[in-house]
Amino acid sequence: MPIDHPHVQPPDASATLEVARGVHWLRMPLPFALDHINLWLIEDGDGFTAVDTGIAMDAVKAAWKSALAGRHLNRQIVTHFHPDHLGLAAWLEAETGAPLSMTQGEYLTAQAIAAGIPPFDVASMVQMFRRHGLDAERSNALEARGNAYRRGVPAIPTTFEPLFEGDRLKIGIHEWQVIVGHGHAPEHASLYCAELNLLISGDMLLPRISTNVSCYAAAPRLDTLKRYLDSLDRLATLPEDTLVLPSHGLPFRGLSDRVAELHAHHASRCADLVTACAQCAHSAGELLEVLFGRPITDPHQTLFAMGEAIAHLNHLECQGRLLRHDDDGIIRYTTNPTEERET
Repeated sequence: MPIDHPHVQPPDASATLEVARGVHWLRMPLPFALDHINLWLIEDGDGFTAVDTGIAMDAVKAAWKSALAGRHLNRQIVTHFHPDHLGLAAWLEAETGAPLSMTQGEYLTAQAIAAGIPPFDVASMVQMFRRHGLDAERSNALEARGNAYRRGVPAIPTTFEPLFEGDRLKIGIHEWQVIVGHGHAPEHASLYCAELNLLISGDMLLPRISTNVSCYAAAPRLDTLKRYLDSLDRLATLPEDTLVLPSHGLPFRGLSDRVAELHAHHASRCADLVTACAQCAHSAGELLEVLFGRPITDPHQTLFAMGEAIAHLNHLECQGRLLRHDDDGIIRYTTNPTEERET
């Protein structure tokens, strides 16, 4: 089924648009190149359940106050720990009394990063990036930036209701199934309602851009890309005409076509890396322009780009297509001679 967008005009900030029976779309600003996040309000008895909260910014707080005027918030569900999703959870709880629900892996990761507990701290991250060949200028810029996560998530609720794979949540008159995905975040929770034929995909499945898939200092050799692609394949088993509500971009149908596009995208990026490493040994830092097709200098973009480069290189090493070398304190990769003969 070709990708189709049934709603081509997003709502204005603080306004809502009903995209399915009892499910309302909010769009809030972000201070990045990706300048928006989609949030969702689901009718829930005499009030609403919110899915995701937006980043901690005064403009987002003002938009929430306007959107909630005359509405009661019963609960907030957060898909994962990133600041644009969890940032205002503590503020919303204080303003409305709505408790937080999220997976335990996301909640604990948020607490560890916010507190700067090694190996979830900036120093551990930068040390990993240096080992993977990130130059001193960009490494120093990341260090100087400090714990940017704390600015986007200034507080985290002190209690939460854990969500688990397969949980079925009653929200209003409908039942929603929790589908846990991996690769973009440790235990990302998407929500599927069979009665509405609707998937709130969070960041796991986006209509135009590829979600970031990163490697972290706490698990530096984990094949996060495989876990992400496997998670996509699970989503692709849902009905083809499911309406997907993503965190960025427009709602869409054509779920399996989009999953196929993302598989092809990552396969192409992997092929580019293998080709580059056939010429000579390269580090992740040296391969950023190969992977992204442009110079990466901004610290915010460097963070995501290095994490994604390492994730792809780990994936290729696990497949046996690249060989890892660590002779002088810098990790580099070369194409496996077996791969060269096969191609």
